[in-house]
Amino acid sequence: MEVLKFENGPKAVGPYSSAMRSGNLIFFSGILPIVPQTGELLIEDISKATQQILKNLAAMLSEIGLSLKNVVKTTIFTTQLEEFSKINDAYESVFKACTDRYPTRSAVGVKALPKGATIEMEFIVECEK
Repeated sequence: MEVLKFENGPKAVGPYSSAMRSGNLIFFSGILPIVPQTGELLIEDISKATQQILKNLAAMLSEIGLSLKNVVKTTIFTTQLEEFSKINDAYESVFKACTDRYPTRSAVGVKALPKGATIEMEFIVECEK
């Protein structure tokens, strides 16, 4: 196993690795909608928060020569499950812009998330060989 570290994207907010490679897969810990340049947590607009998470992931993947096309599984955690159509629309627009294959996905409504976030996503990504 290999711990991956990134210059781009938000940093881990606790004692864990942001991503770990095991074989041909990379497992990303939950990513919050944090704007890396400012540290701002987007919470007011669930669509923008969803887009920010995917933008953060894309920036991290770019550092290792991968893209959103390599995502095979997404898990979405949200405190605003009633807003899922907005999450879904934002998610679809980002992935549709780069691939015609959508990753598998689960969505879970939760009571609370770290730092008061309204959405968090974790990912499994396949490395190209």
